[in-house]
Amino acid sequence: MNAVSASEPVRTAESALRAAPPHAVVDTARDLLAERAGAREVTLWLADYAMRVLQPVTRLPYTGEPLSAHDGPAGQAFSTQTPVVQPAEDGTATVHLPVTVRGDRLGVLSVRVSADEAVPAGVLRLSDFATALGHEVVTAERDTDLYLLARRSRRLTLAAEMQWQLLPGRGCARPEFVIGAHLEPAYAVGGDNFDWSTDGDHLILTVTDGMGRGIDASLLTNLTVSALRNARRAGLGLADQARLADQAVYAQYGGKVYASTLLLRFDLATGSVQAVDAGSPHLFRLRGESVERVELDAQLPLGMFEETAYEEQVFTVRPGDRLVVVSSGVHGARSPEGGAFGEQALRQTLGATRSQDANEAARAVVAGLVEHFGSSDLTADAAVVCLDWHGRPPAES
Repeated sequence: MNAVSASEPVRTAESALRAAPPHAVVDTARDLLAERAGAREVTLWLADYAMRVLQPVTRLPYTGEPLSAHDGPAGQAFSTQTPVVQPAEDGTATVHLPVTVRGDRLGVLSVRVSADEAVPAGVLRLSDFATALGHEVVTAERDTDLYLLARRSRRLTLAAEMQWQLLPGRGCARPEFVIGAHLEPAYAVGGDNFDWSTDGDHLILTVTDGMGRGIDASLLTNLTVSALRNARRAGLGLADQARLADQAVYAQYGGKVYASTLLLRFDLATGSVQAVDAGSPHLFRLRGESVERVELDAQLPLGMFEETAYEEQVFTVRPGDRLVVVSSGVHGARSPEGGAFGEQALRQTLGATRSQDANEAARAVVAGLVEHFGSSDLTADAAVVCLDWHGRPPAES
């Protein structure tokens, strides 16, 4: 891939991807890699909504078999977020490259090239190309359904369609923190949601659990999250964001239904966290080997009563801390026999996944819940958000 090793050809490749029609970004990537790296096969695999399989971006309907998102060379590249080289006896090798945009793991780019191209320098160049492709796919999704369709192994319910469109992504990474998040049942989720926004000084993170099921829950959560975003974008503080969202939900539903929400605002420079606990999401902190529940003053859910006043609390995170937020569908889940998933099982799962990255840890919590329940068709929505706090690096002198 010598032609793209210099900065100017790299820009030319990115320009070609940007100029491609939205539905033809992968075809353009295939042509570029064939021309510049001698690629013989190029496949973009996208993770499905449940994060269980990788499915190719191809002409629909797709009749082949998806790949595991956790096993095999492609699954290993996705789960570990490192390239995996798979040599072949014919003098070629398939390089599986994670496709990730600012911490949001999209899938894997598999490229079959000559063994001479699968050396570390060549893999690095292919990795840069995979990242550029990921950015263009995210942009192209605004204008075509191709990539969204590739992500679903079966049809979404209408409520789930609304919820997934409302999410900012499934991950976010900055020098100060890494977020990994997961929803289940992925294809039928109704009321659970997570949201975040970050700027140069702060991160605001919310986890919301709308009352009810299906379309009713999704409409309630959409209203709640939109109201929170509207207040946040107006520059209001955390307590006022909760207050205005509370008023919006009460004005629409008159207290008949409500949304439980946890709001967190992180100071990126100091690790100071402002919090408003308006309902049922639970917050855990892993510090060293310990797992502890962060006890916050439980305040009323949004929309339960008119003109509710909310107060902020403050706690601090340190570099190396992990925060995990779980909705009531996790901490309150019961098996068909009536056995509660419970805080003890949750603590054990959190401790067992301490060495995994934030994305894999969030998925593992849901996997433990599914195992306890005995089926991925959970009766209640489950949201898990895992945040690894690194803190701001010291300023260079």
